[in-house]
Amino acid sequence: MGDPPALTHRRVLAIATPIVISNATVPILGIVDTGVVGQLGEAAPIGAVGIGAIILSSIYWIFGFLRMGTTGLTSQAKGARQADEVQALLSRALLIGFTAGFVNILTQVFLFHGAFLISPASVEVEGLARDYMAIRVWSAPATIALYGITGWLIALERTKAVLGIQVLMNGANIVLDLVFVLGFDWGVQGVAFATFIAEWAGLGLGLWLCREGFKGQAWRQPALVFDMARIKHMAAVNTDILIRSVLLQAVFVSFLFYGADFGDVQLAANQILLQFLHVTGHALDGFAFAAEALVGQAMGSRARQALRRAAILSSLWGVAICIVLAICFALFGPAIVGAMAKSAEVQAAARVYLPYMVAAPVVGVAAWMLDGIFIGATRTRDMRNMMILSTVIYFASVIPLMASFGNHGLWIGLLISFVARGVSLAVRYPALEAQADQKRSGPVAAP
Repeated sequence: MGDPPALTHRRVLAIATPIVISNATVPILGIVDTGVVGQLGEAAPIGAVGIGAIILSSIYWIFGFLRMGTTGLTSQAKGARQADEVQALLSRALLIGFTAGFVNILTQVFLFHGAFLISPASVEVEGLARDYMAIRVWSAPATIALYGITGWLIALERTKAVLGIQVLMNGANIVLDLVFVLGFDWGVQGVAFATFIAEWAGLGLGLWLCREGFKGQAWRQPALVFDMARIKHMAAVNTDILIRSVLLQAVFVSFLFYGADFGDVQLAANQILLQFLHVTGHALDGFAFAAEALVGQAMGSRARQALRRAAILSSLWGVAICIVLAICFALFGPAIVGAMAKSAEVQAAARVYLPYMVAAPVVGVAAWMLDGIFIGATRTRDMRNMMILSTVIYFASVIPLMASFGNHGLWIGLLISFVARGVSLAVRYPALEAQADQKRSGPVAAP
């Protein structure tokens, strides 16, 4: 591994831009899936594809730690110039992904039964959804393994490859949707087969793009791949990230449940406004991923100044993006709300709470960017603990705020949780830099 290029704005943008473009393609697939099934002229198939996709996405989401953990560990190994460990990490990530995928296949009956107990649907919709999921679940090994591949590629700053995988998967899925559903009249099963083939095709391309990781011998040497000290460290990192992610999901799920108490109109308005948060998250992902890769490499090479510069440069772009988004939401938010909801009541309700969406990117940017910085440094114990703290602060504040201010209190409580995450992680940041000065001995651990 040669010397890395200088830490510049150009380098940050080179990592971030393909991720931003890749994220922008994601909603297109959902629109096409829905639109193609909508041509069948019945409501049940649309609902079946929607609920089936949500259930599978929720199950696969549990394994999102594999993407983040792999990025942090691989970027540090690259920074430490441990080429063998970089290869071994790819093998470990693939083994975890394939194993988790096959476990999903073997336990699908229990997973789907539990999902419909939590979220019941009509007999027709549930039957069609089960048909859809029974096909798509067979690509679970590919889908989850791709989390590891994506993390590995991001760590090596190869985000154009990540974009290529996303474009292939979405493109193949769209074409096969049209062929199977409109051409062959396979209905819901056609949508499932299209996604199944696209996900395995994505894995195939991903493995080919990772071919440099298979050139040496390290990726298949049991002594390296199954090094117990490194496996334990990887397990600890991934467990911390999983706990943090579950708590974050709990905050957003509780937000939806609390919102339901204020009536259907407020619930619909909140759901529309949450899309503004999704846009913010997708836009910031690229710069958070840049922070993961660059901070991780700096931590691996024990270069404190490089770590600080990586954190500052990526965060400057994150702040700039959030300011632009806040301005766009303020100027165009009412029109966007009008395009997303036809109900005058829902439009009026959403516009009342739109100022919170203007504030959210600015208030939340520290939490989003520090997440990327801490993932790159694999300070996952801090991430876990600060997420526990901010979750407690959220619930302690949102309940009395709702009692006093209704739905306004709910939104204020959510913004408070963003601030709590950002501030608490910022307090721990000096310890992260101090760790970069420590003498290396084995994998970088999160004290």
